[in-house]
Amino acid sequence: MYEEFFKLRKKPFELVPDPEFIYLSRSHKKALTYLDYGIRERVGFILLTGEVGSGKTTIIRDLLNKRYDRVVLAKVFNTRVNSEQLLAMINDDFGLGVAGKDKVALIRDLNDFLLEQYAAGNHPMLIIDEAQNLAADLLEEIRMLSNLESSHGKLLQIVLVGQPELRETLAGPELLQLRQRISINCHLKALSLEEMSEYIVHRMTVAGNREALTFPGGTLDLIFQFSRGIPRLVNIICDFLMLSAFAEEVSVASLEMARDVLGDLEFEQHFWGEGKTGTRPQGNAALAGGAPEPGSAERLSATLNEVCATLSLLRQDFNAHVAKGDAEVAELGKSVATLTATLERISQQALQEGSPEAGFARRLFGAGLAGGSK
Repeated sequence: MYEEFFKLRKKPFELVPDPEFIYLSRSHKKALTYLDYGIRERVGFILLTGEVGSGKTTIIRDLLNKRYDRVVLAKVFNTRVNSEQLLAMINDDFGLGVAGKDKVALIRDLNDFLLEQYAAGNHPMLIIDEAQNLAADLLEEIRMLSNLESSHGKLLQIVLVGQPELRETLAGPELLQLRQRISINCHLKALSLEEMSEYIVHRMTVAGNREALTFPGGTLDLIFQFSRGIPRLVNIICDFLMLSAFAEEVSVASLEMARDVLGDLEFEQHFWGEGKTGTRPQGNAALAGGAPEPGSAERLSATLNEVCATLSLLRQDFNAHVAKGDAEVAELGKSVATLTATLERISQQALQEGSPEAGFARRLFGAGLAGGSK
């Protein structure tokens, strides 16, 4: 709703992963280079991890937009499943029939499919997102899928994408063989303060106006303190700052405005409240400069949807108030116009009749009106 005011062609801080807005920090550029190399060289396993909202999905989508030659892709996003369900989802995404088939039949169909693709010169690749939800036994079964091979090489390349907990699971002794097969290993780090500042300008530039909203140094410091450089959290804060600036019809996100926005979103409680130590920041300590303790990635993931829902409700409430305010202003304008017309009519009549109220009319409407009665 604020795009026209800020001269933007689209919203710069949407939460939907969009490769058009991809910003390559040092960590993201390194990961993208490694992943691109791994896919082109057809290495076995590729591992990509990062905190919630760090840009993993955007990186993957950017890779897929490169349209690698002869890559046949299957993607799995629901990882809270058993082994048979996982196999069924893999086969289904490869376009294979799964109805009424048991685990043995599913594996046989997958193996036949991969051999056919290999013979045709194609490169099947499986991407498993949210892989941190997979138990060790399921990860071991995925490793077994990589054993499907011809006499000349692996038939299936597997990319595991997940939160840092995935690394903890992989560190278990029972997954030693899987760890040894991971050829490309990338972890997305949070943005630095400098990178975050560039990230904000980059997104506004892609959206159509790099100067849409000015972020003073103090405001950037506060955004960084609360977001900890996580791109998705930066987007949430900046989107609401643009909404607040639009409401106030200003082009500068002041420090006071940032404090108000972060207070409205209850950011410290939602994202960095009760951490692993069980402590919670008191009052507005974070706004005053104290850094709250970070929670776990699982907590961050669980609360992200809650804050997004809160943001949506706040937007709806804001829009309703704006609409209501416009209607009230219009009604007030009509009332003022009616009252003014009535007073003018009464005053004209009083002046024409030489009524004592003529002096009041002169004071109310000026000497010009009174002079008109001469």
